[in-house]
Amino acid sequence: MEQQIDEKLVSVLENAVEQALTKLFKEHDENYYYITLATFGECVCPVLSAWSVEALEREASKAQNPETEKEFLKWDYASSPYYAFGYDEFFGDAAELYDARTAELDDDDDDAHEAEMNIRLNSMEKVMHDLDQKGLFGQGAKRLGVVVNAEYMPPDYSNTERGIRLNPEEAIKVWLEEAAEEEDCE
Repeated sequence: MEQQIDEKLVSVLENAVEQALTKLFKEHDENYYYITLATFGECVCPVLSAWSVEALEREASKAQNPETEKEFLKWDYASSPYYAFGYDEFFGDAAELYDARTAELDDDDDDAHEAEMNIRLNSMEKVMHDLDQKGLFGQGAKRLGVVVNAEYMPPDYSNTERGIRLNPEEAIKVWLEEAAEEEDCE
């Protein structure tokens, strides 16, 4: 089944993410292992977050038990020192577009809200896929060391599904074991 996206949303968001990541990589030449776009609640404009091996070491070393802290922080997008990196500088057009799209929604139409949330999440996934195809997350062995995702918070199984689609099996194996949301058993 074809996932519905919005091309304008993809274009504006991809530009913002690419600029933010380019700046991040230039200013912090580190070994990144987790890069995600995260959105919340009603799928507001997403924020970029990333973890590197070096950032994890720095942040964990501040705790009484650094090894335990590493386990806690490793996949926590919100605790990263690079949480919302470049948002104020690069995401203004994307935030305006998200706000305009939200203003067009009928508050009483739950189906329209759900459809819009799906378009936004699918568009986020497309952005990360397209940037991966450009090689922004690395090539070969370097790419296999990075988990890329487009996530919804609070987390649900759709994050796992997007993660599986966006990453080579070798890249996502550890994330699936340590951080993936499980499918609901209903």
